[in-house]
Amino acid sequence: RVRPAGTAMDSLRRCLARSLPRGQPGLSPTGPRCFGSAPPALQEKTLVVAKPDALQRRLLGDIIQRFERRGFKLVAMKLLQVDRRLVDQHYEQLRLKPFYPALVAYMTSGPVVAMVRGQPGGPGGRGSRGGSAVAVPQVWEGYNVVRCTRAMVGDSSAVGTIRGDLSVHIARNVVHASDSVETAQREIGFWFQRDELVAWDSRDRDNVYGL
Repeated sequence: RVRPAGTAMDSLRRCLARSLPRGQPGLSPTGPRCFGSAPPALQEKTLVVAKPDALQRRLLGDIIQRFERRGFKLVAMKLLQVDRRLVDQHYEQLRLKPFYPALVAYMTSGPVVAMVRGQPGGPGGRGSRGGSAVAVPQVWEGYNVVRCTRAMVGDSSAVGTIRGDLSVHIARNVVHASDSVETAQREIGFWFQRDELVAWDSRDRDNVYGL
């Protein structure tokens, strides 16, 4: 028997509301410019990296807009030089693949933007500023953000997704997105220090989640 959509939404609201610490501001981790709080269910984070082709083609604004319009919250973003060491850390599981040298050349060919959303990862270090490519990593935060981001990114053949709308071949597929919560935590640690993730109170939470 199918439950009415309203019933399912009410159940979600109750679940999220139970985890909302009302009247308890200032629960975020210590660090510069960190304040406010959010229910644990809304604090899942993921890493998104706009690759060099996205920067060269001036697609960054379009990519960011899609996540903002979906309702996710940006908690970290930066532009940085990418070197071989950082690429090796991030793509460690691909280092023995025959296409890996081409991947390294691609990722170090120009600037990238890194973004994060969700629970912060470990205290991993940043890559050095040597090399020839600039990167902007980003962290986004929100309910079920890892799974939703993977669906939004899609692949180059899926019309309506970021890759499907903005790229035509896997060799130049515009963005990277973490594939699991555990992977996101590890990857965020490669690109960001813990105190670079800003905990702030989003004023549109009621309009996005009904809380």
